[in-house]
Amino acid sequence: MKTLADPRHQKRRKVVQELFALSFHKQPIHQSLTRGINTNLAEIDKIISKSAPVFPLDKISKIDLVILRLAVFELLKQTAPPKVIIDEAVELAKEFGGETSFSFVNGVLGTILKNL
Repeated sequence: MKTLADPRHQKRRKVVQELFALSFHKQPIHQSLTRGINTNLAEIDKIISKSAPVFPLDKISKIDLVILRLAVFELLKQTAPPKVIIDEAVELAKEFGGETSFSFVNGVLGTILKNL
């Protein structure tokens, strides 16, 4: 698991927490990643839907969906190497998600990466 001292991991943790909160209440958006994700939400959700057709967006756990949205945005914007982005998403899923979240997130992102 990533160390909590890693600044990149801390940034992603914060974004996941903000996006998770926003999934329940619409609040002002302050972070650039959060803004970028919300601006491109339709495109991001379309990519996730195509890569996980068995799981409609409203059936994916909110935290898994938030982690996927962050990772897809980062993959689209190429903020880091794809392997790093996927590894971070898997670590966040282990930290915040359920027992199988990390494997679900890894599988969906692997499919997305193949199709980009």
